[in-house]
Amino acid sequence: MSTALLLIAVLDDDAFVCKALQRLLRSAGLSVETYSSGETFLKSLASHAPDCLVLDLHMPELNGFDVQVELQRMGASIPVIVITGHDTPEARARALRNGAKAYINKPVDDDVLLSAISTAIGSIPSNP
Repeated sequence: MSTALLLIAVLDDDAFVCKALQRLLRSAGLSVETYSSGETFLKSLASHAPDCLVLDLHMPELNGFDVQVELQRMGASIPVIVITGHDTPEARARALRNGAKAYINKPVDDDVLLSAISTAIGSIPSNP
């Protein structure tokens, strides 16, 4: 499977987090789109869908849980990796119950995130 075809969406209202994750994922040979709001991300699905979504839980307007519920309502089968800086047992349980493939605390460990994405979508080949 060619990684050039793999598109990862990053949805986080923190521009610094989006930029850092974009750099990491691009260095792994993945295509990346970043979104700062759940509404903008959900609207983008009308034209294309990513292979995986890295989703922050705590955002204004539509939070990560709202986005997960909307994806389910739409019947979208996009694997979701949840990231959060405010971990609680309740949030973890809810995110996983809503279908998250992984739940990762911020600050995000690069290797843990790449491994979670690889597990969610299939192997990410190493860069030559």
